[in-house]
Amino acid sequence: MSCPHVSGAAAYIKSFHPTWSPAAVRSALMTTAKQMSPDKNPDAEFAYGAGQIDPIKAMNPGLVYDANEEDYIRFLCGQGLNMSILLQITERIINCSEIGYLTARDLNYPSFAFKAPRSKHHLNGSFKRAVTNVGLPMSTYRAFVTAPKGLNISVIPNVLSFTSLGEKQTFTLTVNGKMKKSIGSASLIWDDGKYQVRSPIVVFDERAVNGKGANLYRIYCICIVIFNLLLYIIIIG
Repeated sequence: MSCPHVSGAAAYIKSFHPTWSPAAVRSALMTTAKQMSPDKNPDAEFAYGAGQIDPIKAMNPGLVYDANEEDYIRFLCGQGLNMSILLQITERIINCSEIGYLTARDLNYPSFAFKAPRSKHHLNGSFKRAVTNVGLPMSTYRAFVTAPKGLNISVIPNVLSFTSLGEKQTFTLTVNGKMKKSIGSASLIWDDGKYQVRSPIVVFDERAVNGKGANLYRIYCICIVIFNLLLYIIIIG
């Protein structure tokens, strides 16, 4: 039943922001959601996503992680879809070698998922993201990170200053450390004093992949692509 509720919330936000892309709408819903506790569900974000959505707060998220249709097509290219399947999805002839490829980590998504190479193995990886200012024209956001013991998560730069609406700023989030549990939940919050823009961070290893969380992770990844492509088709196309 979450699907019709989230769809209605997305339509509600779109009515206030008709020029926003589907990715911006999704970002607003995710970054303003109420955080849930991994102590109550061992599969953490793979079970409850970004949390409990708040359509009222999502109307004014402060910052959004935006993306366009081409980004998702390049992601599908990176997943190995051939030209005939891409034609069925996009109704366009797509040459992946011309437009390039994206991995899941390359998508400008408002959350971060990092798989450790082995259980209890030292890990290190980074994500590049861009945020667009939709809050106050003159604003300064500071990064606040919470992480479980054993993980060090840094953000560079950790301060983003904006001088106009629609301005974009980029940052890099780096995860370093060692897993103690199969799934570790963390979060990044950009805070300017008025808006708190929260992104969930989940770090997991092969113990989670081989367990019950595996199917949840696969469903989660598939839903990302299907949801966004359908939004582009329905709202834009």
